[in-house]
Order: sequence, then C-alpha cells, then structure tokens
Amino acid sequence: MTDPAAELPFNEQRAEELSPPTTTLPPAAEVLPPSTEAAALLPETRRALLHRLAVGQAEGRTPSLVGAVVREGHLAWTGARSMLAGHAPDEHVQYRIGSISKTFAAVLVLRLRDEGLLDLADPLEQHLPGTAAGGATIRELLSHTAGLSAETPGPWWERTPGELRPELGHLMEDQPFRHATGERFHYSNPGYALLGALVERVRCLPWFDVLRQEVLEPLGMTRTTLLPQVPHAGGFAVHPWADVMLPEPLTDTGLMAPAGQLWSTAADLARWAAFLAGTTPGGTEKVLSAGTLAEMRRPAAAPEGEWAESYGLGLQLVRRDGRLLIGHGGSMPGFLAGLWISPADDVAAVTLTNVTASSTLRNVAADLIGIVAEREPSLPAPWRPFTDADPELLALTGPWYWGSTPVALHLRAGRALELTELGGPARTSWFRPEPDGTWTGLDGYYAGEPLRVVRRADGTVTHLDLGSFVLTRSPYDPAGAVPGGVDPLGWHAG
Repeated sequence: MTDPAAELPFNEQRAEELSPPTTTLPPAAEVLPPSTEAAALLPETRRALLHRLAVGQAEGRTPSLVGAVVREGHLAWTGARSMLAGHAPDEHVQYRIGSISKTFAAVLVLRLRDEGLLDLADPLEQHLPGTAAGGATIRELLSHTAGLSAETPGPWWERTPGELRPELGHLMEDQPFRHATGERFHYSNPGYALLGALVERVRCLPWFDVLRQEVLEPLGMTRTTLLPQVPHAGGFAVHPWADVMLPEPLTDTGLMAPAGQLWSTAADLARWAAFLAGTTPGGTEKVLSAGTLAEMRRPAAAPEGEWAESYGLGLQLVRRDGRLLIGHGGSMPGFLAGLWISPADDVAAVTLTNVTASSTLRNVAADLIGIVAEREPSLPAPWRPFTDADPELLALTGPWYWGSTPVALHLRAGRALELTELGGPARTSWFRPEPDGTWTGLDGYYAGEPLRVVRRADGTVTHLDLGSFVLTRSPYDPAGAVPGGVDPLGWHAG
C-alpha cells in the first residue's frame, strides 16, 4: 500500500508539519530589514502578485509554488499556492534551486580574484592541474565560453549519486571540448564543477564550507544548504497527459554540486537577490565589492546589435517585455527556480516550485517584477547637490569638441565625469576618477579608455586627451594641439 505521505508535495511530512517551526526559523519580518514606506506594496498589487502565483500553480500543474518580491533592497511581498488546501509553504520551506547554485560558485571565484590569488585570464591548469580542461581560462569557465561539453558522460548526473563520479576526470570525456575556447557561448555544467574544485584547491576547504563561511553567514542566509533540511519540498514529475505525479530522487550529486546542488528558500534567495543587485541593506562590501558585482552583471562577451539573451560572470542576462533582467534560472529533477532582478526598476523576484518541467512556470518571476514595476513604478532618488566640487573640475565642465563634433562634460558626485554627445542621438559615457588625476571610461565605446587633462606649463588647460582623441574648447581649436594641425586660413566659405 502506498504511503499517503509520499504523495504530499513536501517530502515525507504530514500536512500539519508543513509550517516552519517558529522556534528555529526567523519571523518573516527578519528575512530582510522591514520594508521602507517606499518599498511597501499596495493591497491591489499584492493581490495581483498572488493571482499570478495562483495561475502559475494551476496552469503549470505543480504541487506548490512560492514567490517573493524584493524592492529597494527590502522584502516587499511573499506568497504561495499549494495543492494542499490550507497548507501552502511559506518563505522558509526549502526547495532545490538548480543552476542558481552557479551564481554562488561565481562569487567565490571572484573573491579569490579580488584577493589576488588568481587572475581570470589564468588557465585552469595553473591552479587546478591535471584536468582535461586545463587550457580553458577561469573567465571562460565563468562565462560558459570555454567550449566544454554541456553535460558529463552518462549516466544522467542530476538523477544519480555523486559516488558514480568520485574524481574530476569522471566529469568529462578525454576530449571534453565541443568548441574552440573563447569562440562562442556554450553552457557547461561540468565547467562549474571545475570552478568549485578550483575554490577547494585554493582555499584548502570543501567548496560549500567556503561558501558558508565567506558568503552565507555574512549575509544571514541560514537556510541555504548543500543537502535538504526540514521543512523542505519533495520533487515530483507530473505526467504530461494525466494529472498524476511521480516522485523524483533527491540525489547528492557530489563533485557536480556547484552546478546545481544547493537547496534554499524564498527568504534566503530574497537576500541573495538584494546582494546581487547591490542593494543589500548595510552594503555588500563584506562579501564582494560593488565594482565586482557590476562586472558580474555585464555581458562577458558583449553581443552585437539587438540581443535577447546573454551571460555575464555567473549571471544570465535576458530582455523581456522591454526590460533588462539579470539573474539565473534553475532546474533539477523535481524542481524549477527563478531569481531575476530589474536594475532599472529596483525590483527583484524569486520563484520556487517542485515540478520537473513546465514551460508555463518559466516566466513567473519575470511577471512578478512586471506587475510591481508597472503598477508601482519606483520613485527616482531626489536630486541633491554635492558639496565637494573642486573649482578646477568645475572649470572643465561644459562644451568641448572632438573635431567639429560637440560634446558636453558634466561633473558628478565623487569627482566622476559624464560625457554626452550633442546635436544627435545622445551617447553618454561615464568616467571613474583615478588616484593619479586621470579618469577611466566605464561603459560604451570608451570603456577602459583613459581620459586625462593636458595642461600648458603655466597650468592652463590646452585640451582633453580621450584615448588619443583630442577634445578642444572650440571646433578644431588651433591652440589645442589638434592632430594633423589646422588650416591656417581657419574656417571659411570654401
């Protein structure tokens, strides 16, 4: 006779056991600091969010579905739907998060880089010798451009125990490359297993111990674990042509864990979303610098023209409904997960569900973001003047000319500069101040390019040098050292 408990959507737990014990789990208000007045959502918005979850659970035919919304770094809403009336899971019930695990592995690798223990241009062999993928660089592994195979040799690693692959050599064929390194994007699960092994080799600790000590504990993510902890959901496959379910095995994938092993909750992933967005209350610097987080969120190899999907360093980038979303999806047998952030709207959303496959559920997290962003658009930060304006920098502001093309230089807070083209489609570039008195481009055509002020012997400014481009105060200013010189007749009718 079948055990009735095995048919529940929460692994081997009776319905009365589904609510998290308040003696060991934090109340919802402590998931993130309480919502600010601006982050709190209107009742109509909350109802629309719950309706989207309800539609997702019903049409996606999943035993349960949990969602959370983060706005301005604060938990603004959580909700759930379940096939068990009156026993929907809350934000503290664990689900398997699949490839969202890769975002954690990427952060560990980037911490090593920021500490100077490795460079992203280093070949893997330099730090983890003896693998068949040693010629790939760490950056290529992070961005799935190493050309490695998408999966391990059989049997299917997601449904079989890690004991079947006890050595790194078991994760790849003798010739694991499907494409030339750096040639194209090709998603690779074994590639992220290698990154986890890299962390272990450099830190001399199991990768999850490193994750717990360096990331999870500082961020207060106490319910993100390598193996499931009660209360947690059980994973199920739903028959494609009938409303019946089949339990999926909850395997420990061993060395493949960095690619998709982790278990977490909507509450913990709300914290993670705030961290990845750079809006963690109290700052993110204790785990990763703001600059490195921004590096993760940029396309590793910028796609050409209009694009719908790209990949950064451990993060997916997608365009949906005119909105740029950054985050990651996840799937393992029995589970689907989504974590997405809209930087422009300052809104993030998390969804967790315990079903193997459902195209209907793929976009629920993005839809939660859209509901909040469209019904309650974020308020722009109030304009405030800054008080540390350097008179010499103020004198640099205003119109400049690259040849005959007019541009405008603006001074921003923290000695940052903004350069905007005038008289046509605006192209704006930002420049970061450097200790030596120069600036470095942060985006667009001038990303990484130096900007410096060129002065005469008496200290007066002759021109700006932008990656060898000369910007002068008037079009082709003869006093501005224009390359190639200026016709001595000057401007005339022809």
